[in-house]
Amino acid sequence: MKKRCDAVFEGGGVRGIGLVGAVYQMERSGYTFGNVAGSSAGAIIASLLAAGYTGEEIYEEMKRVNYFKFKEKHLLDYFGIVGKLLSILFHFGIYSADYFEQWLTELLSRKGVYTFGDLKCGSHTGHCKYKLQVTASDITDEELLVFPRDFHKFGIMADMYPIAKAVRMSMSIPVFYEPFILRDQSGKKHYIVDGGMLSNYPMWLLDEGTTEPQYPTIGFKFCEQKECSTLCKCNRMNIVEYMGQLVSTMMDVYDKGYIAHSQGDLQRSIQIPVHITVNGTDQKIRTTDFAITSEESQALFQNGVNAATEFLQRWDFHEWKQKYRLSEKNKTDR
Repeated sequence: MKKRCDAVFEGGGVRGIGLVGAVYQMERSGYTFGNVAGSSAGAIIASLLAAGYTGEEIYEEMKRVNYFKFKEKHLLDYFGIVGKLLSILFHFGIYSADYFEQWLTELLSRKGVYTFGDLKCGSHTGHCKYKLQVTASDITDEELLVFPRDFHKFGIMADMYPIAKAVRMSMSIPVFYEPFILRDQSGKKHYIVDGGMLSNYPMWLLDEGTTEPQYPTIGFKFCEQKECSTLCKCNRMNIVEYMGQLVSTMMDVYDKGYIAHSQGDLQRSIQIPVHITVNGTDQKIRTTDFAITSEESQALFQNGVNAATEFLQRWDFHEWKQKYRLSEKNKTDR
C-alpha cells in the first residue's frame, strides 16, 4: 500500500548521495512523495523528485556524474592558489556553476519539466502552490529567500522561471561558487548564494508545527558520529580549502537552533551518517569532496539506506502526532 509523505532535504554538497539512499529505501517501503523542499544538495534531490524521478533513477544518474565538472574553472584558476584567490577577488567565487545548471536542466527536461509552472499543485494555494520549494540567501539584503514564492521581490513571474536556475542559486556555496546575480525592479543587484547559509534544513517550510497534519513531513538530514568527528579525507588544507570548510561549518547554525527548540523534528528525521568505512579505513566525507570515488559514493548511499531502514523500524506517524501535536493542542484548548 502506498503511503504519502512530504519531505525536506538538508544541504550537504557531494554527500547528497546519502539522501538518495534514504529516498530509495523509503520508496521500497511503499512511500511516495508529495510536496518537497530543500537547500543546496537537498534542493537538487527535491527538484528531481518533484519532476517525477524515483530514488533508483536519481542514483543511476549520480553514478554517472563526474563531480570534477561541477568545478568549472575561470582562466585565473589555472594559476594555482594565487589564481583562485584572484577569482574570489574578481568573481566572488572560485568556480562557475554553469555546467551544473546545464546538467540539471537536461535531467529535468527528460521528465518534461522546465519551469516552476510545470510543478503546480492544482487547487492548492499559499506556500503549497508549487510541489517544490528551495532556499537561497540574499547577501545583499541579508535575508533568506524561498523560491518560487519570493520571485515577486525581483519582478519575476514564478511560473516562467527555470527550476535549474533556482536550484543553482540554492547550491552556490559561498567562496567555492561565484554568486548568482538577480536584479530587483529598481535595478539594484542582489548577490544570491547557498540557501544553507541561512537555512540548511528548512523543516518549517512544509510544516511550521501549528497544525494537525494529515500525512507526515519527514526530514532527511546528515549527522556526525562524535567519536569520528576529527576524521577527514584530507589532514591538510590550503587557504582556499580552509575558507570553503569554514563557510560549510557555519551553514548548520541556524537550523541546529531551530531543531533544538522544535518538538518532534528530530523524531521525524532520517539521520544519515557522513562517516564511512572503505577498505578498512574510516573517514568523513566533506561537503566539497569532489574527488569522491565510486566506492565512497556507494558507502554513502548505503548509509542512507541503513538510516531509512532504522527510521522506519521505529516510526509511527499516529504516535508522533499524538505526542507532538494533539497533546499540545489539548493543552492550548484548556
